[in-house]
Amino acid sequence: MPVSGIDYVKYGGDTTCMEIRSGKDDLVIVDAGTGIRRLGLELLARKRYSVDMLFTHAHWDHLMGFPFFAPIYNENFRISMKGCPFAQKFIESMLGKVMSQPNFPIEYSDLKASFDYQPECPFTLQIGALTITPVPISHPNRGSGYKFRENGTSFVFLTDNELAYQHKGGLCFDDYMEFCRGADLLMHDAEYTPDEYPKVRQWGHSTYMDALDLAIKAGVKRLGLFHLNQGRSDRAVDEIVEECRRIIFEKGVELECFAVGMDMTFEV
Repeated sequence: MPVSGIDYVKYGGDTTCMEIRSGKDDLVIVDAGTGIRRLGLELLARKRYSVDMLFTHAHWDHLMGFPFFAPIYNENFRISMKGCPFAQKFIESMLGKVMSQPNFPIEYSDLKASFDYQPECPFTLQIGALTITPVPISHPNRGSGYKFRENGTSFVFLTDNELAYQHKGGLCFDDYMEFCRGADLLMHDAEYTPDEYPKVRQWGHSTYMDALDLAIKAGVKRLGLFHLNQGRSDRAVDEIVEECRRIIFEKGVELECFAVGMDMTFEV
């Protein structure tokens, strides 16, 4: 859930929404958490009227910002939904539920933007200059992570992925290691500490130590700790980052590690 207050100033409190741009300015949005509200206002201010959209899965925190995404009320705006691994009717249904009455006054069917859907589910997606490879995540109710490639560089996004437990439809640690192999940037779920994990095993999230272990063994260049626990203060997140950096130094590994925060920008 989104959080606010003095303990969350540095990293912010929005739920998941990622904006990805290619070198040729292709624009892909991943998930519609609360961060998509500000993104929508920015897109309209820049007079950007066309985007492609992917979802990792259908849990509320990844959808709850969609009704507040201003472009969906603009008749000039076009959204291309890349449904893999979700079918068109499933996307319409899960977004429609977020906007269903009496919980929201505007129906999904009343939106003014135009939507088109990619019906097929290829092994890879091509969006402009970006080659996108989906991978199943280990999470309740299933879902998908993604690898984005362009001009020999790669970014892997694996949120809501439990490395220490294989959920139905998910993969094992070694499979994720191979998927991430040599990535220039990996953002991975790092919600829990090792001490917290025994009580939340099978909830669909990883410890920061497991995410770090994956990054080291996969030989990635940069690791962004993602899906930070909503109750973890900026100071506590900084302490986790410092511990990861200490371990990296002791192992003599070439790896940059940081926690992902609101409005951060990365170039790959």
